[in-house]
Amino acid sequence: MEIPYLNNLQPGPLQSGVIVAVAAVLAILLAMIVHRIGIVVLRRLVRNRPFTTNATRIAFRASQVCVALFAVRVVLTAAPDDTPGLRSLSYVCTVALIVALTWFVMRCIVSVSATITQLNPYDVADNLKARRILTQTRVLTRSAYFITGLLGLAFVLLTLPGARQFGASLLASAGVAGLVAGIAARPVLGNFIAGLQIAFSQPIRIDDVLIVNGEWGRVEEITGTFVVVRIWDERRMIVPLQWFIENPFENWTHTSSTILGTVFLWLDFKVPLEALRTEFERVCKAAPQWDGRVCVLQVTDSNERAMQVRMLVSAQNSGNAFDLRCAIRESMIAFIAEHHPEALPRLRSAIDPVELTPSTLADAGVHDKILDGAPMQR
Repeated sequence: MEIPYLNNLQPGPLQSGVIVAVAAVLAILLAMIVHRIGIVVLRRLVRNRPFTTNATRIAFRASQVCVALFAVRVVLTAAPDDTPGLRSLSYVCTVALIVALTWFVMRCIVSVSATITQLNPYDVADNLKARRILTQTRVLTRSAYFITGLLGLAFVLLTLPGARQFGASLLASAGVAGLVAGIAARPVLGNFIAGLQIAFSQPIRIDDVLIVNGEWGRVEEITGTFVVVRIWDERRMIVPLQWFIENPFENWTHTSSTILGTVFLWLDFKVPLEALRTEFERVCKAAPQWDGRVCVLQVTDSNERAMQVRMLVSAQNSGNAFDLRCAIRESMIAFIAEHHPEALPRLRSAIDPVELTPSTLADAGVHDKILDGAPMQR
């Protein structure tokens, strides 16, 4: 096939440049068509495989850019030596291809994370295993992101002129500067290593219920450097990853989401415990938050004024336990106030009898006159 415009050009750099440009455009169009056909065929072949299906959807654009840049790179490799700017175009295309491949690998990592999340939903009642897998997936995904970006940057520097000399000069002056950089990077590296420890040992997981510095909350997000704890009043506590490795904290859902809750009441000694226990069991059975495991009423303490009654209940999770405790406390106080008001705590006092003597009677008479307004006789 001959193009008249190219035939009219004199052989030389201009003709080579035009030929390379036209070939690059045709190669990009051909690569796009092949890419589109390949994606359609791949989706039909792996229709019931969630990982490959998600990968073709999430990494579609990145793979398209990689195929197009690879086609351009092939054209530049076969281009004549007298093509204008061939060396610069080759470097730019190589760097762009490395960046596109890094982007493609990152999108594949995202597709893996999305597939694992899809196969392990954690918005169910018994979600301990799902939360464990989800936590590992998120932390490892961010670690893989970091490593992929670092490798991509390293390959880009290796392709650029002078990058090796720059690296050699950095190594030659790595004395005090290296020590300072190491100290400065210690928190970053510490959080990175702490993230890997959390991913494998899992002291915390996504949606775990924690007590951190006296605050009750749920793990909302685990990033590469910190953990977001959603407190019950919708505040957010930002805690570094390394803090969970170095400090003690409470995890209410480490092995199971089930939990025990207590309700304490101070009552008078006259309270009928059997009637109180019967009403307590009735309230537990009527409450939708009770899981049917534990329902115990006991006297756990007493002093000179009243006794302490503890009502122990169980629930499927901490949220249900809190609602159940509030419902039991309200119902039991209302029951006692209505049926046994004498059982409410009271302050007792005793008046000792007074022995009346003539002087006491005389003082009492004088006092009565003063109260009646009578004048005192001297």
